[in-house]
Amino acid sequence: MMVQAFFKKGAVGVRHSHPHRQVTYVEKGIFEVEIDGKKEILRPGDSFMVPAHVEHGAVALADGILIDVFTPARTDFLND
Repeated sequence: MMVQAFFKKGAVGVRHSHPHRQVTYVEKGIFEVEIDGKKEILRPGDSFMVPAHVEHGAVALADGILIDVFTPARTDFLND
């Protein structure tokens, strides 16, 4: 499943974990990403991977767009 997520500067993707594997591509903006306690600044063209059940989150340092890919699909994101 692929999801496009839009962030305004200062928006916070609160730290969380889930049973899905996740790969994220930074399409636009600058993000401080934290994965399993390690923080990095990522810019357009960068990407990161989050294994299942690993705590992660992000802060938008500028307006931006992230492209998330989840497996298995995040059925909690789907509308009925």
